[in-house]
Amino acid sequence: MSRKIAVAGATGNVGREILNILAERKFPADEVVALASRNSIGKKVSYGDKILTVQALEDFDFTGTKIGLFSPGGKVSAIHAPRAAASGCVVIDNTSHFRMEKDIPLVVPEVNPQAIADYKKRGIIANPNCSTIQMVVALKPLHDLAKIKRVVVATYQATSGAGKEAMDELYDSTKKIYQNEFLTPKKFSRRIAFNVIPQIDVFMDDGCTKEEWKMKVETKKILDEKIEIEATCVRVPVFNAHSEALNVEFEKAISVEQAREALENSDGIIVIDRPEEMKFITPIEASAHDPVYVSRIRKDPSIKHGLSMWVVSDNLKKGAALNTVQIAELLVRDYGF
Repeated sequence: MSRKIAVAGATGNVGREILNILAERKFPADEVVALASRNSIGKKVSYGDKILTVQALEDFDFTGTKIGLFSPGGKVSAIHAPRAAASGCVVIDNTSHFRMEKDIPLVVPEVNPQAIADYKKRGIIANPNCSTIQMVVALKPLHDLAKIKRVVVATYQATSGAGKEAMDELYDSTKKIYQNEFLTPKKFSRRIAFNVIPQIDVFMDDGCTKEEWKMKVETKKILDEKIEIEATCVRVPVFNAHSEALNVEFEKAISVEQAREALENSDGIIVIDRPEEMKFITPIEASAHDPVYVSRIRKDPSIKHGLSMWVVSDNLKKGAALNTVQIAELLVRDYGF
């Protein structure tokens, strides 16, 4: 039986990374189709040692396509993901559009793979927000060990999370400063070079940004509704890989040694935590790599059962494209796609 795969949003940062990862991991596809807007018709994108010619998502007939890996933007997915699903194609959608709909599973394979079974309800699986993914991967083994009551997280998010134009703005703004010039921000509300911006996405009525809201509600849906979460999301002048400072309160005692052992024995996590040797992870080391990295695991003496840690991951890989492909791999392995 032929397995045809479609990648929607194939010319964007995440779409290109999905194609790279499909090829790297030798995903069992007999045919891969690259889709984007009509403006991209005829463009070429790489898929391993092959070159694919981009077709128009708007005109594509999904009949006979097994899996669609979508990252074309929320408004576009809202139109074309249900259309693909109606043709029998199971869509794994990277946008925020479907994440909080009750009958659509929100999945991180290392955390809640069982939720994939709910794809049958609407033919769509949602991929979580990048900052949520790396956090819940790190939290899951600890939650299994001691039950998490509350998480306070501050994120340090790279410009790649806002797309290629945002990365270009960081580069151009930095260059202008060295020329004693100033670049008017377009992708960000403030200058990003040599600065940090405590705002990602729009502000909501309660003073939180939508990015902060996503981390709260998505973590509850994926991991445990009872966990309380407070987030502050910050854009930093880094090209790629998000960092997070986590403070976690547990229902019962958990030692640093127990936490480290649980994390080291978990899929998708690498612990680099020897501060006496200056061994900890930064975005530069995590960029272009698959794992979620955990460093600086330590007791929080200000609360009864608390730990703090530093979590870093490539937001284009595990935070988006890799997680999408891993879900597709489980569809093939466990559900016969």
